[in-house]
Amino acid sequence: MRNDERFEIQRAFDLMPHVIGASWTAVWFRMKGIKKPTREEFREKTIEYLRLAEPVFDSYPRDEEFAEICKYIEFRKNEEYAKIKSGENKEIETRYDRYVDYG
Repeated sequence: MRNDERFEIQRAFDLMPHVIGASWTAVWFRMKGIKKPTREEFREKTIEYLRLAEPVFDSYPRDEEFAEICKYIEFRKNEEYAKIKSGENKEIETRYDRYVDYG
């Protein structure tokens, strides 16, 4: 698969973790009155909210035409979850820092 064929999916996975996951997570902690969650709690809640978007990840047909992009989406989804969980997603870490500093 050429890079230009997966460009839009790459961009979506670059943005979705913090736009969907961390944004909803920050609101959840704020509404619960939890000002200082642990990093691990913030990361886990971020993954929880991002998983709610999984129906979109599985929305392409499971036929030959879409096989490569579906395989890439699965790879990228798992990679993003692992990066969030391990603290390697710098945008999530920045969102955590901002939340605990400014709540």
